[in-house]
Amino acid sequence: MTEKKILIIGLVWPEPGSSAAGTRMLQLIDFFISEGDQVIFACAASKTEYSFDLVQKGVIEQEIELNDDGFNVFLQEISPDTVLFDRFVMEEQYGWRVQQECPDALRVLDTEDLHCLRHARQMSIKTGQPFQTSDLFTDMAKREIASILRCDLSLIISEVEMKILKETFRLDTSLLYYLPFLEEIPEEADLKQWSSFEERAGFVFIGNYLHEPNWHTLQTLKTTIWPVLRKKLPGVYLHIYGAYSSQKVMQLHNEKEKFMVHGRATDAKAAISKHKVLLAPIQFGAGLKGKFIDAMLTGTPNVTSSIGAEGMSGGLNWNGIIADDPELFIASAVSLYQMKDQWLQAQQNGLLLLHARYNKQSFLADFGIALKNLSQDLKSHRQRNFFGQILQYHNANSTKYMSLWITEKKRHRP
Repeated sequence: MTEKKILIIGLVWPEPGSSAAGTRMLQLIDFFISEGDQVIFACAASKTEYSFDLVQKGVIEQEIELNDDGFNVFLQEISPDTVLFDRFVMEEQYGWRVQQECPDALRVLDTEDLHCLRHARQMSIKTGQPFQTSDLFTDMAKREIASILRCDLSLIISEVEMKILKETFRLDTSLLYYLPFLEEIPEEADLKQWSSFEERAGFVFIGNYLHEPNWHTLQTLKTTIWPVLRKKLPGVYLHIYGAYSSQKVMQLHNEKEKFMVHGRATDAKAAISKHKVLLAPIQFGAGLKGKFIDAMLTGTPNVTSSIGAEGMSGGLNWNGIIADDPELFIASAVSLYQMKDQWLQAQQNGLLLLHARYNKQSFLADFGIALKNLSQDLKSHRQRNFFGQILQYHNANSTKYMSLWITEKKRHRP
């Protein structure tokens, strides 16, 4: 079998220790490697000390620039079979160049989550107006849906978002592919390493604080949940971890209130596993929440909101309690923290969810077949997606000429 070249154009260099997006990207890279493909990861962002070393996996790393004709030369040199865009803004920036230089390459978009959904919910919280479906029809949605239409296939991480794309935006199902987190399921030996109910202490929250929903959730914990909860459970601490804990995050630390802000966790799963219950009163967001997967993988029950658990359980029992009302949320946290039987049942629910919903062995073979079939039928697939061709013709050209204008401006800069 001939080795295929997979070019991934990253928004950032993957940081699996910082975000679920970083973990998701590594899962996709591992899939392509397992298929025997050569993976090239290109990114215009700067690396950080937390960027994953992709070279150790055999991935070719390539630094690129925005609005730079050198990227076209790079495409000509590698001639990829498949190009995967990491979020729609990367397709906007580089998609027209890929179409121009590699017209026969399969174009795949990894959405991570529906940005227009997250943004609309955030606006709802800011304005105090209840979220309505009509709130989705924004300029961001136009950009995001246009990107999906221009690609041959878009990976959607949540069934709720699949439903929105199909029923609200009326997208053809042939353009969408449901692919959630792809996890290794804990084996019996792993379960024996889990800390027991008695060995654990305190509540925990974790998140990347560059991500607005996490910062908002932390503020909700600080101002609404914890002032009441700590009085109901005197002596119990709330431990806060997270990547990119800026000064505004760290200054929330208050030992007297037992609100302990630790900053970045060296190992997210290890940090979560020391504590009894994960608290996540998430008010807005989209996609799937990696913190709950990490909690399930470490046998840690949680209390969260409907938005937090959205798309994750598929009708199965949740790994804890879902509560939107602050009073009910607090009462649920107290109950789950104190009641061992309830806590153990929630832990088992998490294991069942992992097996039923996130076992990578349940998805990878079918995904590989889907990509192969699409590559072999690409011409017919694109003919059926005529609206996508129209957008390639008009939208991509507008992006193209803006980029070329910026390129020329840079070239003639004094």
